[in-house]
Amino acid sequence: MNDPWFEKRFAALEVLGWMALAGGVVLIASFFIANETLQVMAVLVAALLLVPLVVWLVLLPIWHWKERYRGSHSNLWGALLVIETSGWFKIVYWFRHVIPDYRGRGRYVGQGGRAT
Repeated sequence: MNDPWFEKRFAALEVLGWMALAGGVVLIASFFIANETLQVMAVLVAALLLVPLVVWLVLLPIWHWKERYRGSHSNLWGALLVIETSGWFKIVYWFRHVIPDYRGRGRYVGQGGRAT
């Protein structure tokens, strides 16, 4: 992919993914720690490693919409992505917009990935 928008953000997503994987391992290991203080510390470390990925996965669709989407429902998507708290619309947006754009398919193909 030669799109600077995706290269920068997906490179960060990869780093955060590896951190979250390490956090998952620490979290699983915390279940086997007998000392309660060490167990709490392990869970806190795991949370510090997992939370950035979750935040990035929530913010990336909002940034994508702001950067790229010029469709007839742009205000609706923006409102749904920002206001809606459960994350369902962000998941839908990931599959309908972000992933196809990353693969170079869909409505953002041409003119540097921007919608026309």
